[in-house]
Amino acid sequence: MATILGNLKQLFKELRSRNAADQPGSSSEMNALFRFRYALFKELLVANSELLTVLSDMDEKLKGETVFGLSYITNQVNKSLRNAFQMVKSLNVMSGGKHRDLYMALEQINGSIKTIIEERKAESAPQAVMPYAHVLLKDADWAGGKNANLGEIKNRLNIPVPEGFAITTKGFHDFFEYNDLKEAIIEQKNLIYVNEFDLLNNLSAETLELVRSKPLPPELERDILAACTELWGDDPSVLVAMRSSAVGEDGDISYAGQYLTLLGVTRPEVCEAYKSIIGSLFSARSIAYRGSKGVYDEDLAMAVACLKMVDSRASGVLYTRHPYDITNEHILINAVWGLGPYAVDGVITPDAYSVTKDAGLILQEKIVAAKPVQLRLNIEGGVEERPVPEDMQKAPCLSDDQIRVLAGYGAALERHYKCPQDVEWALDPDGQLLILQSRPLKIQSPTNFCLLKAAPLKGYELIVDGGEIASQGVGKGTVVHVRSMDDLADFPEGGVLIARHSSPEYVIVMRQASAIVVEAGSVSGHMAALAREFDVPTLICANLEMDRLPSGMEVTVDAYTGRIYAGTVTELLAAIKKEEAHMKGTPIYDQLERIAKHVIPLNLVNPEAPEFTPTGCSTLHDLARYCHEYSYKEMFQISDLASKFHGWSLKLDAALPMDIHLIDLGNGLKEGAVTKWNSIKVEEIDSVPFLALLQGMLNKEVHGLEPRPVNFSGLLSVIREQSLSPGHVGARFGDRSYAIIADKYLNFSSRVGYHYSVIDAYCGDTINKNYITFTFKGGAADDVRKNRRVRAIANILDREGFKVRVKADKVDARLQKYPKSYIESRMDILGRLLIFTRQLDMLMTTEHSVEWVADNFVAGNYKLTAPPVEA
Repeated sequence: MATILGNLKQLFKELRSRNAADQPGSSSEMNALFRFRYALFKELLVANSELLTVLSDMDEKLKGETVFGLSYITNQVNKSLRNAFQMVKSLNVMSGGKHRDLYMALEQINGSIKTIIEERKAESAPQAVMPYAHVLLKDADWAGGKNANLGEIKNRLNIPVPEGFAITTKGFHDFFEYNDLKEAIIEQKNLIYVNEFDLLNNLSAETLELVRSKPLPPELERDILAACTELWGDDPSVLVAMRSSAVGEDGDISYAGQYLTLLGVTRPEVCEAYKSIIGSLFSARSIAYRGSKGVYDEDLAMAVACLKMVDSRASGVLYTRHPYDITNEHILINAVWGLGPYAVDGVITPDAYSVTKDAGLILQEKIVAAKPVQLRLNIEGGVEERPVPEDMQKAPCLSDDQIRVLAGYGAALERHYKCPQDVEWALDPDGQLLILQSRPLKIQSPTNFCLLKAAPLKGYELIVDGGEIASQGVGKGTVVHVRSMDDLADFPEGGVLIARHSSPEYVIVMRQASAIVVEAGSVSGHMAALAREFDVPTLICANLEMDRLPSGMEVTVDAYTGRIYAGTVTELLAAIKKEEAHMKGTPIYDQLERIAKHVIPLNLVNPEAPEFTPTGCSTLHDLARYCHEYSYKEMFQISDLASKFHGWSLKLDAALPMDIHLIDLGNGLKEGAVTKWNSIKVEEIDSVPFLALLQGMLNKEVHGLEPRPVNFSGLLSVIREQSLSPGHVGARFGDRSYAIIADKYLNFSSRVGYHYSVIDAYCGDTINKNYITFTFKGGAADDVRKNRRVRAIANILDREGFKVRVKADKVDARLQKYPKSYIESRMDILGRLLIFTRQLDMLMTTEHSVEWVADNFVAGNYKLTAPPVEA
């Protein structure tokens, strides 16, 4: 990453030119200003989401179960710094440079991380072609993960794997240097722009052809063919699989289908197949995919696995524990005749064998399925479906002895890697069992997990089923409801934190909490990242029924299946074992752990705390939290700009008791919307949050109400304050309201009489981006009545799920990280509330009126037919 401070001079030139545009001008200039600010806001939200995804992935790697090398660390660091810089820059341009100290904080974090990275550079491959006898897990940086894993299994565990060898990154670099390809490809790629898809496809095709047309260095070609001869002689019947093993990619971002795999390759085709595979680095979709994920091409290299294809008699998968039921620790084996894809893809029902994991490896269960067809190699290349001989269709694929041998391999793999394994295996024509791949078993890895997960445990009351898993684990304890930060002061050891909203401030009690359950939040949000860091089982349960979880109730939270049980579930607690995974203790793991201390921890949890400043940002997570918080504030204040300009907005044509003018930032109006006399109709609006707000404002039950019953003492108070208090001369806001809209965004400022309210909202399909902020201030009565009014509003909003704060005659409320449908429902409520509260000043005559007003609104009685009386 370029030195950040070196870019500041140019950046602040941009800021000064943008700030000049903040002055009133033509309608096109003002519209451009609003669009520019909204575009920055969207960029910041995207960068925040991407950065939190990196944090989540780093947390996963720190469990030590997944193979990674220095290239993984380099790419994740580059990606996280890139997104952090984007957030810092966007916020500063939005605010006119108010947060410049963030650049210095980012530069300091960047310096600390670079110091750690430079202590250990990636080891180079000793040679371009390496037999698996000389490849181990630690060699992933130059052999790629697939090759390194197979070498580890063969050499450390003495378990059979397919015959083959690795063509390392040295071979890749030798080929590119021999043909001066790097400069030629960079020159072409400089012409590629994000939105020019035709150009991208054309240049990609040219690059692929360029790579294929170049010769291999003579020494590399000689080494590849020599490796084939050493393993298979001149046997023309040997077919090989050429599989990509890219280095420099993000380990958990799926590159499936991005790079080429060639099956059934003959010996004369191996070198051409190799060029095709490394050329697939530059396919259009691979370039676009890497660009979208922040993987830099200059860090990319390709290793390739060259494996003898096994014309399997039988094959399948093995799990070293049940993949959906954590209480079942038996080894499970699925088997089909022929090649494994028919077992994995569910084309036919496989045999199922269950084996104990103890030294005896006792066969517990053996279910043999009917298997009418199989997938086999075609001698001319590729694969084909064939019928299974009739006498074999209902026969077991493996003998009892073979089942025990295979189960023994699975148990050895789990012991070595120190975590449950998901294993692919094959039985070759000679009857030898081979391990094709072994990777950590993810309990909810299957795409159809919701259908396949274990049934609820019998004998226990199930309170919640289907919660979203933010941090895996099992926790047991007594329910503790947290409604405000004050409730965290005496949080008990082992309590289960139950709350309406996620909040990073819960970090205060994460060391004591046995589990966390919230109604709203995101699995990639700030709180979820902290929960994973502190290893606290955490669920996000939409529509959580709080009354089923009373304070003091003992519950067990299963954050593997998304369930909550009443009482103690001993089977779940007994199934949880904390084991040190195989990557822990290695030099590369230690380096990631040290770097992560500058990336993952969140210290800025409370926006009101004095340390919530740029200088208080000591990690990239801190920077993201700070920028995220202040970006809301910048967008919230966008309405102040709108009030300065007249004559260039569109008037809303709707029967509402306020004058609303629209400013469209893009896609906020339906395509082809027709304006007449500079006005727009409700049915021509396409902004999701604004339509939801209008639905509430136009609700027949609240809109067009008859005049409320007059309380004369209240009326006199209002008249007296309006006529005698000089403070109101400057407090009247005027009657023009503005709705600044986009397809998923709304900033609505309502200035009616002496009341001022602002709603800022984002409502889309990405939960992590969704939020509502709301402020209400003012009133025409005395200070006591105004305070009662905002407390009544706060009471309503609190009951409707908002986080609320009241100070004098002002109420601030926020709601974030809820699904789109829930955000829409709350916008509807705010719409009703804006109309409902317009004439409340004169009714706030007693303290009892605070609850009385809130009770009526929540009950749907918007007419307030009976005046409040003192209890």
